[in-house]
Amino acid sequence: MNLNLTKPICFFDLETTGVNISKDRIVEIAILKVFPDGKEENKTWLVNPEMPIPKEVTAIHGITDEDVADKPTFKEIAKEIHNMIKDSDLGGFNSNRFDIPLLAEEMLRAEVDFDMKNRVAIDVQTIFHKMEQRTLSAAYQFYCNKELEGAHGAEADTKATFEVLKAQIQKYDDIENDTKFLADFSSRKKFADFAGFIAYNKKGEECFSFGKHKGKSVTEVLEAEPGYFGWLLNADFPLYTKKVLTAIKLRNFNNKLG
Repeated sequence: MNLNLTKPICFFDLETTGVNISKDRIVEIAILKVFPDGKEENKTWLVNPEMPIPKEVTAIHGITDEDVADKPTFKEIAKEIHNMIKDSDLGGFNSNRFDIPLLAEEMLRAEVDFDMKNRVAIDVQTIFHKMEQRTLSAAYQFYCNKELEGAHGAEADTKATFEVLKAQIQKYDDIENDTKFLADFSSRKKFADFAGFIAYNKKGEECFSFGKHKGKSVTEVLEAEPGYFGWLLNADFPLYTKKVLTAIKLRNFNNKLG
């Protein structure tokens, strides 16, 4: 079966030095470009990240410092990659939360403009999570290894939910046994930037999702505290987040002129 495409789509995957979007670097990038007529084009690059690859990361993807020592830096191949993807939609596995944000950072560091205007992104992992069974009965079976008797009865469901939560806390080291943490961890928000530092509130306004101004309107904060914008631009935030903040500031400035 061919995808029903109106423009090319580039499926891509990154191997990196780690998972910090603003600090880590790409060590390998593979792109499969699929055209509306079904034609395919693919290319893979090994990349010198200009930083050591941690041993624990090499243990995952198998790429060592020696493998990339004589390879081009991302800046040296950025325009070639951009030329391959610039007319295309993007696709990947967990790409919306990791691969696209990190690719955007590398592009901006290489002084190649990158955004998602006029293109869409397909995250196959999200489709997988939405389409495969995610019912309470399935969770009860997975985490507690028990069949849920009386499913969809309020009493059985509430008891099973409690048991599943306890099993999740026990199973995952990253999940803290703390109600505030669990509430934050299980919430879903729509973000203006890739990294999730700027969220939308119920009115569709951009708000900070971190720090002393968490929950406050970006527009109101920048007007009341102009120096905060300069601090953000000089602090260790992803370049794409800074790009979004700059766009908000320029939009507000133009609105005032209008």
